[in-house]
Amino acid sequence: MTTETMGRADGTPLFGPNSQFGAFFDDPRWALAIIRATVLEAAHPHIGAALADNSTFVTHPWRRLRNTFLSMRRMFGTDPAEREREAARLNRLHARMSGSDSRGRAYDAMDRATRAWVVATLFESAVTMCRLSGQPLDQDTMERMYAEYRTFLAALDGDAAELPEDLNDFWRYFDRVVENELENTEAARVILYRLFDHLPAPALLDGAPTLWAAGRAVVGPLLGAITVASLPEPYRRRAGLPEMPGAATLMQGAYLAAGLTRFLPEGWINAESIIEALSLSPDSDDPRARTVTALRARMKRASALLRLLTPLSGDADFAPEPPRGTGENRRSAEEFFRRVLDQTGDGHLDWPDLAAMARELSTRLDLDEPEETRLYDAFAAWWRELQAALDTDGDGRVSAEEYATAVPSLAGPALIRVAEVLFDATDKDGDGSIDANEYRSLFRTGFHRDLITADGAYGKSAFVGDFLSFMAGRRAGTPYDPLLADA
Repeated sequence: MTTETMGRADGTPLFGPNSQFGAFFDDPRWALAIIRATVLEAAHPHIGAALADNSTFVTHPWRRLRNTFLSMRRMFGTDPAEREREAARLNRLHARMSGSDSRGRAYDAMDRATRAWVVATLFESAVTMCRLSGQPLDQDTMERMYAEYRTFLAALDGDAAELPEDLNDFWRYFDRVVENELENTEAARVILYRLFDHLPAPALLDGAPTLWAAGRAVVGPLLGAITVASLPEPYRRRAGLPEMPGAATLMQGAYLAAGLTRFLPEGWINAESIIEALSLSPDSDDPRARTVTALRARMKRASALLRLLTPLSGDADFAPEPPRGTGENRRSAEEFFRRVLDQTGDGHLDWPDLAAMARELSTRLDLDEPEETRLYDAFAAWWRELQAALDTDGDGRVSAEEYATAVPSLAGPALIRVAEVLFDATDKDGDGSIDANEYRSLFRTGFHRDLITADGAYGKSAFVGDFLSFMAGRRAGTPYDPLLADA
């Protein structure tokens, strides 16, 4: 029986809006549970090493959240063809991730036991969130939901043999992994102690750094404490995770409060709409972005009046506009390196950074396998060019200093090839030019932003020139900024 035809004994499907998991998509409790599940995933040494080497979750957490959410929507949706396409995309993505950790232990993102642990953490965290919020699942409901997660794994691996078939056996499997395999990995520590403290603002709120920093200073430590308190006690003890006084009560209260949202009218909370809104750039013509921008402008004007009476210093929200002139659109090499090139946030440029760019472009544009392969190959060639031109000390990566001394070397033939692959993916009719509708569609579908363009064709040379101008760091404020620079 295939994953497309599998169902429960009563004939209802395992996937779709009527599934147990489908009911959690718009549940605020799931926000707490997914953080907990991510820590448990990162605590596995293989997953932790893969995250540390390849993931953009530190520098671009909101982008990672959006991509993960949309992927889960596709995998648990009702369309079997969409599920197969998404499973194939995830498998291609994971097949490109392998290496070794700081202790020399090999990891492979396609390892079946490791992938099973990811699914196990999602299921166990869903069960735990219901228990902590005072709505524990009964045995029959847990059985049905567990069948959904095993089918999810089967959609990725071809079967679900790595997860026990019986739910009672699953709990023994879960306890064994927690007791014997999980570690206090670097990735887990980053999530708990760095990510919450330095979480960048989502695109929509990027223009209010002071307000965001103030809110993060309060909420960040609370989220960290809640997450630590919710982790299995054997792991907390083994990893030596500190638990602040009152954290257990705080955790229980947070889950209970989130659980009260079940009394809200259906449809009041839509996770996809919230995530998409946070991803909007402030200059988007989406009504939600315009509303937030207008509100922020009013807040700034009101604050400016207060500043006449009580002047404040060092407020980033009220920094003067940069002088206008010939250099207004230029960005510093340091800023471009940090915001665009260093996708993994480790302070260096190497292949995982460029692979993350290729991955994001492929995901946003929903490229099929041949187009995706061409794009990855083009980025790989660009990395070889960059390494040859910029890696002066021969350590296999490019530092910010090495980059700053040779910025022009970024726009070589291989980067032109990257732009040409993107052009071909956009040129749907294959006539060698992009009309205004195709160009607007590229930015609306791929980059979640509306772009005002003149009517008429947009030639390959102009397209390539604009893309190279952005990727070489020559200009800020290009249409490509929201794609790779936003968090």
